[in-house]
Amino acid sequence: MQKRLTLLGSTGSIGDSTLDVVARHPDRFSVYALTAHRNGDKLVDQCLRFAPQVAVVGDAATAQHVEQKLRAAGSKTVVAHGPQALIDVSKSDGCDTVVAAIVGAAGLEPSLAAARAGKRILLANKEALVMSGDIFMDTVRDSGAVLLPLDSEHNAVFQCMPHDGAHGGVTKIILTASGGPFRTREPSTLVDVTPEQACKHPNWSMGRKISVDSATMMNKGLEVIEAHYLFDLPGDRIDVLIHPQSVIHSMVSYADGSVLAQLGNPDMRTPIAHAMAYPDRIDSGVAQLDLAQVATLNFEKPDYQRFPCLALAMKALAEGGVASATLNAANEVAVEAFLNRRIGFMAIAQTVDAVLNALQNRSATSLDVVLEADAAARRAANKIIDSLPVPA
Repeated sequence: MQKRLTLLGSTGSIGDSTLDVVARHPDRFSVYALTAHRNGDKLVDQCLRFAPQVAVVGDAATAQHVEQKLRAAGSKTVVAHGPQALIDVSKSDGCDTVVAAIVGAAGLEPSLAAARAGKRILLANKEALVMSGDIFMDTVRDSGAVLLPLDSEHNAVFQCMPHDGAHGGVTKIILTASGGPFRTREPSTLVDVTPEQACKHPNWSMGRKISVDSATMMNKGLEVIEAHYLFDLPGDRIDVLIHPQSVIHSMVSYADGSVLAQLGNPDMRTPIAHAMAYPDRIDSGVAQLDLAQVATLNFEKPDYQRFPCLALAMKALAEGGVASATLNAANEVAVEAFLNRRIGFMAIAQTVDAVLNALQNRSATSLDVVLEADAAARRAANKIIDSLPVPA
Protein backbone atom coordinates (compact mmCIF):
# COMPACT_ATOMS: atom_id res chain seq x y z
CA MET A 1 0.00 0.00 0.00
CA GLN A 2 1.37 3.42 -0.97
CA LYS A 3 2.46 5.58 1.99
CA ARG A 4 1.28 9.21 1.94
CA LEU A 5 3.89 11.57 3.37
CA THR A 6 3.84 14.93 5.08
CA LEU A 7 7.41 16.20 4.95
CA LEU A 8 8.09 18.84 7.59
CA GLY A 9 11.16 20.81 6.53
CA SER A 10 11.30 19.72 2.91
CA THR A 11 13.86 22.31 1.73
CA GLY A 12 16.61 21.25 4.17
CA SER A 13 19.18 18.51 3.66
CA ILE A 14 16.94 15.81 5.19
CA GLY A 15 14.09 16.98 2.97
CA ASP A 16 16.27 16.75 -0.12
CA SER A 17 17.36 13.21 0.75
CA THR A 18 13.80 12.12 1.58
CA LEU A 19 12.43 13.39 -1.73
CA ASP A 20 15.27 11.66 -3.57
CA VAL A 21 14.12 8.36 -2.06
CA VAL A 22 10.48 9.17 -2.86
CA ALA A 23 11.41 9.84 -6.50
CA ARG A 24 13.07 6.42 -6.72
CA HIS A 25 9.93 4.63 -5.50
CA PRO A 26 6.80 6.36 -6.86
CA ASP A 27 4.88 3.11 -6.45
CA ARG A 28 5.54 3.09 -2.70
CA PHE A 29 5.31 6.77 -1.72
CA SER A 30 3.28 9.86 -2.54
CA VAL A 31 3.51 13.34 -1.02
CA TYR A 32 0.53 14.88 0.75
CA ALA A 33 2.22 18.00 2.15
CA LEU A 34 5.56 19.81 1.93
CA THR A 35 6.61 22.53 4.36
CA ALA A 36 9.37 25.13 4.46
CA HIS A 37 10.09 28.26 6.47
CA ARG A 38 11.06 30.98 4.02
CA ASN A 39 12.75 29.13 1.15
CA GLY A 40 9.77 29.69 -1.10
CA ASP A 41 11.46 29.27 -4.48
CA LYS A 42 12.87 25.87 -3.63
CA LEU A 43 9.50 24.82 -2.21
CA VAL A 44 7.83 25.84 -5.47
CA ASP A 45 10.22 23.61 -7.42
CA GLN A 46 9.48 20.70 -5.10
CA CYS A 47 5.73 21.23 -5.38
CA LEU A 48 5.87 21.26 -9.18
CA ARG A 49 7.78 17.99 -9.15
CA PHE A 50 5.89 16.08 -6.42
CA ALA A 51 2.42 17.70 -6.62
CA PRO A 52 1.48 17.76 -2.92
CA GLN A 53 -2.06 18.69 -1.95
CA VAL A 54 -0.77 21.24 0.56
CA ALA A 55 2.31 23.43 0.93
CA VAL A 56 3.03 25.27 4.19
CA VAL A 57 5.42 28.19 4.79
CA GLY A 58 6.28 30.32 7.77
CA ASP A 59 4.64 33.66 6.96
CA ALA A 60 2.00 35.34 4.81
CA ALA A 61 4.45 37.11 2.48
CA THR A 62 6.21 33.87 1.58
CA ALA A 63 2.85 32.16 1.15
CA GLN A 64 1.72 34.81 -1.31
CA HIS A 65 4.96 34.48 -3.28
CA VAL A 66 4.69 30.68 -3.42
CA GLU A 67 1.03 30.73 -4.37
CA GLN A 68 1.60 33.19 -7.23
CA LYS A 69 4.36 31.04 -8.69
CA LEU A 70 2.38 27.82 -8.32
CA ARG A 71 -0.74 29.27 -9.93
CA ALA A 72 1.32 30.66 -12.83
CA ALA A 73 2.65 27.13 -13.39
CA GLY A 74 -0.84 25.59 -13.26
CA SER A 75 -0.37 23.86 -9.89
CA LYS A 76 -3.41 23.13 -7.72
CA THR A 77 -1.41 22.80 -4.48
CA VAL A 78 -3.12 24.68 -1.63
CA VAL A 79 -0.76 27.08 0.17
CA ALA A 80 -1.03 27.79 3.90
CA HIS A 81 1.23 29.47 6.45
CA GLY A 82 2.01 29.69 10.14
CA PRO A 83 2.46 27.31 13.11
CA GLN A 84 -1.15 26.09 13.10
CA ALA A 85 -0.89 25.12 9.44
CA LEU A 86 2.13 22.95 10.30
CA ILE A 87 0.11 21.25 13.01
CA ASP A 88 -2.83 20.76 10.67
CA VAL A 89 -0.84 18.95 7.96
CA SER A 90 0.91 16.84 10.61
CA LYS A 91 -2.35 15.43 11.94
CA SER A 92 -4.35 15.45 8.69
CA ASP A 93 -6.15 12.35 7.46
CA GLY A 94 -4.47 13.05 4.12
CA CYS A 95 -1.22 11.49 5.36
CA ASP A 96 -0.26 8.39 7.28
CA THR A 97 3.47 9.13 7.61
CA VAL A 98 5.10 12.32 8.90
CA VAL A 99 8.78 12.97 8.26
CA ALA A 100 9.73 15.38 11.05
CA ALA A 101 12.79 17.22 9.69
CA ILE A 102 12.32 20.80 10.92
CA VAL A 103 15.51 21.93 12.65
CA GLY A 104 15.26 23.09 16.24
CA ALA A 105 12.48 23.78 18.70
CA ALA A 106 10.13 24.88 15.90
CA GLY A 107 9.63 21.22 15.07
CA LEU A 108 8.33 20.22 18.50
CA GLU A 109 4.63 21.07 18.26
CA PRO A 110 3.94 19.66 14.76
CA SER A 111 5.83 16.49 15.71
CA LEU A 112 3.71 16.20 18.86
CA ALA A 113 0.57 16.75 16.78
CA ALA A 114 1.58 13.83 14.55
CA ALA A 115 2.13 11.69 17.64
CA ARG A 116 -1.27 12.58 19.09
CA ALA A 117 -2.87 11.65 15.75
CA GLY A 118 -1.27 8.21 15.84
CA LYS A 119 0.85 8.74 12.74
CA ARG A 120 3.89 6.82 11.61
CA ILE A 121 6.60 9.35 12.55
CA LEU A 122 10.05 9.34 10.99
CA LEU A 123 11.90 11.55 13.44
CA ALA A 124 14.89 13.66 12.43
CA ASN A 125 13.93 16.56 14.72
CA LYS A 126 15.86 15.46 17.81
CA GLU A 127 14.69 18.56 19.70
CA ALA A 128 11.22 17.02 20.07
CA LEU A 129 12.73 14.46 22.44
CA VAL A 130 15.43 16.69 23.90
CA MET A 131 12.82 19.24 24.98
CA SER A 132 9.91 17.01 25.95
CA GLY A 133 11.15 13.41 26.01
CA ASP A 134 8.75 11.87 28.54
CA ILE A 135 5.78 13.85 27.20
CA PHE A 136 6.56 12.86 23.61
CA MET A 137 7.15 9.17 24.32
CA ASP A 138 4.01 8.94 26.50
CA THR A 139 2.02 10.50 23.65
CA VAL A 140 3.41 7.98 21.17
CA ARG A 141 2.47 5.07 23.44
CA ASP A 142 -0.99 6.39 24.30
CA SER A 143 -1.96 7.12 20.68
CA GLY A 144 -0.52 4.00 19.10
CA ALA A 145 1.79 6.06 16.88
CA VAL A 146 4.84 4.39 15.35
CA LEU A 147 8.14 6.18 15.96
CA LEU A 148 11.15 5.42 13.76
CA PRO A 149 14.43 7.35 14.10
CA LEU A 150 15.96 9.05 11.05
CA ASP A 151 19.20 10.31 12.58
CA SER A 152 21.91 8.02 11.24
CA GLU A 153 23.12 7.15 14.75
CA HIS A 154 19.72 6.32 16.22
CA ASN A 155 18.61 4.51 13.10
CA ALA A 156 21.79 2.42 13.38
CA VAL A 157 21.03 1.62 17.02
CA PHE A 158 17.45 0.72 16.07
CA GLN A 159 18.76 -1.72 13.47
CA CYS A 160 21.07 -3.34 16.05
CA MET A 161 18.57 -3.53 18.93
CA PRO A 162 16.28 -6.48 19.65
CA HIS A 163 12.72 -5.76 18.49
CA ASP A 164 10.94 -7.89 21.07
CA GLY A 165 9.96 -4.92 23.22
CA ALA A 166 12.66 -5.72 25.79
CA HIS A 167 16.32 -4.85 26.11
CA GLY A 168 17.28 -8.48 25.47
CA GLY A 169 20.67 -8.40 27.17
CA VAL A 170 21.63 -4.93 25.95
CA THR A 171 24.31 -3.47 28.20
CA LYS A 172 25.24 -0.29 26.37
CA ILE A 173 24.59 1.92 23.35
CA ILE A 174 27.65 3.42 21.66
CA LEU A 175 26.97 6.47 19.50
CA THR A 176 29.74 7.23 17.06
CA ALA A 177 30.83 10.74 16.08
CA SER A 178 33.15 11.95 13.35
CA GLY A 179 34.66 14.56 15.67
CA GLY A 180 33.83 17.25 13.12
CA PRO A 181 36.34 19.62 11.52
CA PHE A 182 38.24 20.40 14.75
CA ARG A 183 38.93 16.92 16.09
CA THR A 184 42.70 17.33 15.97
CA ARG A 185 43.05 21.07 16.57
CA GLU A 186 44.49 22.39 19.79
CA PRO A 187 41.62 23.69 21.96
CA SER A 188 43.46 27.01 22.43
CA THR A 189 43.19 27.69 18.68
CA LEU A 190 39.42 27.29 18.55
CA VAL A 191 38.81 30.85 19.76
CA ASP A 192 39.41 32.15 16.24
CA VAL A 193 37.22 29.64 14.37
CA THR A 194 34.99 31.24 11.70
CA PRO A 195 31.46 30.17 10.73
CA GLU A 196 32.80 29.01 7.36
CA GLN A 197 35.32 26.71 9.04
CA ALA A 198 32.74 25.34 11.49
CA CYS A 199 30.31 24.54 8.68
CA LYS A 200 32.88 22.58 6.67
CA HIS A 201 32.12 19.05 7.88
CA PRO A 202 34.66 16.44 6.74
CA ASN A 203 32.13 13.68 5.94
CA TRP A 204 28.50 14.82 5.94
CA SER A 205 26.55 17.41 3.96
CA MET A 206 24.29 19.20 6.46
CA GLY A 207 22.63 22.53 7.17
CA ARG A 208 24.58 25.33 8.84
CA LYS A 209 23.08 24.99 12.31
CA ILE A 210 23.61 21.22 12.48
CA SER A 211 27.12 21.62 11.06
CA VAL A 212 28.04 24.00 13.89
CA ASP A 213 26.49 21.60 16.41
CA SER A 214 28.65 18.86 14.95
CA ALA A 215 31.75 21.06 15.26
CA THR A 216 31.02 21.71 18.96
CA MET A 217 29.72 18.14 19.43
CA MET A 218 26.55 19.57 20.95
CA ASN A 219 24.83 17.56 18.23
CA LYS A 220 26.21 14.37 19.78
CA GLY A 221 25.15 15.52 23.23
CA LEU A 222 21.61 16.08 21.98
CA GLU A 223 21.73 12.62 20.40
CA VAL A 224 22.67 11.08 23.76
CA ILE A 225 19.58 12.70 25.28
CA GLU A 226 17.46 11.51 22.35
CA ALA A 227 18.82 7.96 22.67
CA HIS A 228 17.92 7.94 26.36
CA TYR A 229 14.27 8.46 25.49
CA LEU A 230 14.12 6.41 22.29
CA PHE A 231 15.67 3.30 23.79
CA ASP A 232 14.79 3.75 27.47
CA LEU A 233 18.36 3.49 28.76
CA PRO A 234 19.95 5.69 31.45
CA GLY A 235 22.68 8.11 30.46
CA ASP A 236 25.44 6.04 32.07
CA ARG A 237 24.68 3.25 29.57
CA ILE A 238 25.06 5.51 26.51
CA ASP A 239 28.63 6.15 25.37
CA VAL A 240 30.11 8.38 22.68
CA LEU A 241 33.07 7.24 20.60
CA ILE A 242 34.94 9.33 18.03
CA HIS A 243 35.12 7.49 14.69
CA PRO A 244 36.58 9.81 12.04
CA GLN A 245 35.63 7.68 9.01
CA SER A 246 31.86 7.84 9.75
CA VAL A 247 31.42 4.29 8.45
CA ILE A 248 30.15 2.67 11.65
CA HIS A 249 27.10 4.75 12.49
CA SER A 250 26.56 3.34 15.98
CA MET A 251 26.82 0.13 17.99
CA VAL A 252 24.96 -1.87 20.62
CA SER A 253 26.85 -3.89 23.23
CA TYR A 254 25.32 -7.07 24.70
CA ALA A 255 25.83 -8.99 27.95
CA ASP A 256 27.49 -11.93 26.19
CA GLY A 257 30.29 -9.73 24.87
CA SER A 258 28.82 -9.25 21.41
CA VAL A 259 28.85 -5.79 19.84
CA LEU A 260 26.53 -5.25 16.88
CA ALA A 261 27.30 -2.37 14.52
CA GLN A 262 25.56 -0.86 11.50
CA LEU A 263 27.91 0.22 8.73
CA GLY A 264 27.40 2.20 5.55
CA ASN A 265 28.65 5.12 3.51
CA PRO A 266 27.94 8.50 5.17
CA ASP A 267 24.74 9.37 3.28
CA MET A 268 21.44 10.19 4.97
CA ARG A 269 19.47 8.41 2.27
CA THR A 270 20.40 5.08 3.90
CA PRO A 271 18.63 5.62 7.26
CA ILE A 272 15.82 7.52 5.51
CA ALA A 273 15.14 4.65 3.10
CA HIS A 274 15.32 2.16 5.97
CA ALA A 275 12.72 4.04 8.04
CA MET A 276 10.47 4.87 5.08
CA ALA A 277 10.19 1.24 3.95
CA TYR A 278 10.53 -0.50 7.34
CA PRO A 279 10.36 -3.48 7.77
CA ASP A 280 11.24 -3.83 4.07
CA ARG A 281 14.56 -2.86 2.48
CA ILE A 282 14.63 -0.71 -0.64
CA ASP A 283 17.19 0.96 -2.89
CA SER A 284 18.31 4.25 -1.36
CA GLY A 285 20.57 5.40 -4.19
CA VAL A 286 23.63 5.05 -1.93
CA ALA A 287 26.65 3.14 -3.21
CA GLN A 288 27.52 -0.12 -1.47
CA LEU A 289 30.22 0.18 1.18
CA ASP A 290 33.65 -1.04 0.06
CA LEU A 291 35.51 -1.96 3.24
CA ALA A 292 38.69 -2.81 1.33
CA GLN A 293 38.74 0.76 0.05
CA VAL A 294 38.03 2.20 3.52
CA ALA A 295 40.83 -0.07 4.81
CA THR A 296 41.10 1.42 8.32
CA LEU A 297 38.59 2.20 11.05
CA ASN A 298 39.81 4.37 13.93
CA PHE A 299 38.25 5.10 17.32
CA GLU A 300 39.05 7.42 20.21
CA LYS A 301 37.36 8.81 23.27
CA PRO A 302 36.01 12.38 23.06
CA ASP A 303 38.06 15.20 24.56
CA TYR A 304 35.76 17.21 26.81
CA GLN A 305 38.20 20.14 26.89
CA ARG A 306 37.89 20.45 23.11
CA PHE A 307 34.15 19.68 23.19
CA PRO A 308 32.65 21.24 26.36
CA CYS A 309 29.18 21.25 24.78
CA LEU A 310 29.13 17.45 24.93
CA ALA A 311 29.81 17.57 28.67
CA LEU A 312 27.06 20.17 29.13
CA ALA A 313 24.53 17.93 27.39
CA MET A 314 25.51 14.97 29.58
CA LYS A 315 25.07 17.19 32.63
CA ALA A 316 21.61 18.33 31.48
CA LEU A 317 20.50 14.74 30.94
CA ALA A 318 21.67 13.77 34.43
CA GLU A 319 19.79 16.72 35.96
CA GLY A 320 16.53 15.87 34.21
CA GLY A 321 13.50 18.14 34.36
CA VAL A 322 13.59 21.04 31.91
CA ALA A 323 17.40 21.20 31.88
CA SER A 324 17.58 19.62 28.41
CA ALA A 325 15.05 22.12 27.03
CA THR A 326 17.08 24.94 28.59
CA LEU A 327 20.28 23.55 27.08
CA ASN A 328 18.73 23.26 23.62
CA ALA A 329 17.24 26.76 23.61
CA ALA A 330 20.43 28.41 24.81
CA ASN A 331 22.42 26.52 22.19
CA GLU A 332 20.07 27.54 19.37
CA VAL A 333 20.43 31.21 20.30
CA ALA A 334 24.20 30.93 20.73
CA VAL A 335 24.73 29.11 17.41
CA GLU A 336 22.65 31.72 15.58
CA ALA A 337 24.73 34.46 17.21
CA PHE A 338 27.94 32.71 16.13
CA LEU A 339 26.73 32.29 12.56
CA ASN A 340 25.87 36.01 12.55
CA ARG A 341 29.39 36.79 13.90
CA ARG A 342 28.06 38.27 17.14
CA ILE A 343 30.09 35.86 19.32
CA GLY A 344 33.11 33.63 18.90
CA PHE A 345 33.06 29.85 18.54
CA MET A 346 34.04 29.03 22.13
CA ALA A 347 31.43 31.48 23.41
CA ILE A 348 28.73 29.01 22.31
CA ALA A 349 29.58 26.65 25.18
CA GLN A 350 30.18 29.55 27.56
CA THR A 351 26.71 30.94 26.82
CA VAL A 352 24.98 27.58 27.27
CA ASP A 353 26.83 26.93 30.54
CA ALA A 354 25.94 30.37 31.88
CA VAL A 355 22.25 29.91 31.05
CA LEU A 356 22.13 26.48 32.71
CA ASN A 357 23.69 27.96 35.84
CA ALA A 358 21.45 31.05 35.84
CA LEU A 359 18.05 29.34 35.52
CA GLN A 360 16.45 27.09 38.09
CA ASN A 361 15.60 23.58 36.92
CA ARG A 362 12.12 22.14 37.49
CA SER A 363 10.08 19.11 36.53
CA ALA A 364 8.83 18.93 32.94
CA THR A 365 5.25 18.30 33.99
CA SER A 366 3.55 19.66 30.86
CA LEU A 367 4.24 21.05 27.42
CA ASP A 368 3.50 24.56 28.73
CA VAL A 369 6.22 24.18 31.37
CA VAL A 370 8.68 23.02 28.69
CA LEU A 371 7.82 25.95 26.40
CA GLU A 372 8.16 28.41 29.31
CA ALA A 373 11.62 27.00 30.05
CA ASP A 374 12.54 27.31 26.37
CA ALA A 375 11.47 30.97 26.27
CA ALA A 376 13.26 31.81 29.54
CA ALA A 377 16.48 30.23 28.26
CA ARG A 378 16.31 32.22 25.02
CA ARG A 379 15.88 35.47 26.93
CA ALA A 380 18.78 34.63 29.24
CA ALA A 381 21.02 33.58 26.34
CA ASN A 382 20.36 36.80 24.42
CA LYS A 383 21.11 38.86 27.53
CA ILE A 384 24.44 37.05 28.02
CA ILE A 385 25.35 37.38 24.34
CA ASP A 386 24.62 41.12 24.42
CA SER A 387 27.20 41.46 27.21
CA LEU A 388 29.97 39.66 25.28
CA PRO A 389 32.49 41.40 23.02
CA VAL A 390 31.88 41.12 19.28
CA PRO A 391 34.67 39.13 17.57
CA ALA A 392 37.21 41.19 15.66
